[in-house]
Amino acid sequence: MNSFILVKKSLLLLLIGCLGSLCVSAQTANIDQSSQKTSEQLTSVQQSIKARQKEIAQAAKKRAALEAQLKQDELAIAKAARAVNQTKEHLKNTRKKITQLRREQADLLVKKMQQQKLLAQQLRAAYSTGNHDYLKLILNQEKPASVQRTLTYYHYFNQARIKEIENFQQTVTRLAQVEQEQQQQAAQLSQLQQQQVKQQKALKSSSKARKSTLNKLSKQLLTKQQQLAKLKAAEENLVIELDRLQQLAQAELNLAGLSKLKHKLSWPIKGQILRSFGSRKQSYLKWKGVLIAAPVGREVKAIHHGKILFADWLNGYGLVTVIDHGEGYMSLYGHNQALLKDVGDRVETGEPIALVGQSGGQQSSGLYFEIRHRGKAVNPKTWCK
Repeated sequence: MNSFILVKKSLLLLLIGCLGSLCVSAQTANIDQSSQKTSEQLTSVQQSIKARQKEIAQAAKKRAALEAQLKQDELAIAKAARAVNQTKEHLKNTRKKITQLRREQADLLVKKMQQQKLLAQQLRAAYSTGNHDYLKLILNQEKPASVQRTLTYYHYFNQARIKEIENFQQTVTRLAQVEQEQQQQAAQLSQLQQQQVKQQKALKSSSKARKSTLNKLSKQLLTKQQQLAKLKAAEENLVIELDRLQQLAQAELNLAGLSKLKHKLSWPIKGQILRSFGSRKQSYLKWKGVLIAAPVGREVKAIHHGKILFADWLNGYGLVTVIDHGEGYMSLYGHNQALLKDVGDRVETGEPIALVGQSGGQQSSGLYFEIRHRGKAVNPKTWCK
């Protein structure tokens, strides 16, 4: 009986051991399975991260390429717009010259007719008093005094006639010159008109290319954080550039700054102020100048005389002109379609310096305008009335 109990206990212990081994094996298998699954999930997540990073890098590269293309498109627009503006001025001057020549021609024709009439009268008078032989007059000794007076009269009469003939010849010569100049100016006018048509086509083509690039850029959506970073980078670049310009600016005796001109200067363009100085731009960024609405192509005028310090494309602000007014004062004009002045040019108050545009990736046209004193932005309303 005891032997049976011992055998039974032994079998029971063996069974428990086997069950324990099976449980441990199952648990180990479950752990291995779970570990493998976790490893696979980690690998999948890592691959997703790499794929996402690649997508972000490709998107950033594509956006950078589009922004570079936008810059080239806007520079092409600027070149074409400036050429159109210059041709417009040439056409204006040529038409003015043609008008002056036509007036001169009309005056010369009147003068020519008057001279012809006077010369005809002199010839008729000479003929009616003529048929006198000078030799007979000299040999006629009956009235010596009368002969002398007649000879003197003939002398003065001939001198007057010669002078009128010379005047007439000069009038005819100048009239021919005026007619030739008219033909030349007319040919130049025709050439300028053809040139303007080509330039306008180039401008239209460049504007179309810019629109296409801008549409592609708009599809590259940016998060608010990315937009903020982009605006911040553009502003920092502007500050760096203005600091550099401030160091390059040399004080000139005839540039006395703007300190005495508060509320006396005219705005660079007329238009509604869309963004005011100090208003919120995005997040903690604020406007350092004003944004003025105006149609494309309107002339931007210098608020005061000075010297052009900068005239080029600047990221975030497009085509920008900066004027040094002396004593640390500078004015900045951005988002232009074309710049009419080059670095180093002197400009007078009210002189056109640019054309309103929407460069810098703007969807609508307008002028971004700043005034700075020793690098610090100040409210333009303090100076402009």
